[in-house]
Amino acid sequence: MKLGAFSISLAVKDIKVSKTFYESLGFSVFAGDLEKNYLIMKNEKTLIGLFQGMFENNILTFNPGWDQSANTLEQYDDVRDIQKHLKTKDVAFASEIDESTTSGPASFVVLDPDGNAILVDQHI
Repeated sequence: MKLGAFSISLAVKDIKVSKTFYESLGFSVFAGDLEKNYLIMKNEKTLIGLFQGMFENNILTFNPGWDQSANTLEQYDDVRDIQKHLKTKDVAFASEIDESTTSGPASFVVLDPDGNAILVDQHI
């Protein structure tokens, strides 16, 4: 199963302070909009999302169909196929994709045994 690009999405209190901190660690803005309170920061192949006021806890994020530079991959596992596979493994879902959709952007969330959210978010 190919989950695509990985990042951690951090729920931050002050996005400007967090941006400055991660820049000191060598990260630079890769995508996002400071005025909309979200930034994607990158250091080599490592991605960190900074999100102010969008969710309460940190989230592990996978983007099927993208590499670490948000380039579209020629071959990837569609998020719907990943959801179907996880259902065969009796994974509990916090949110699911409408199974009547067959292509395009979609996402689901599962929780690991410790309650950590894992977002599988396909943009293509």
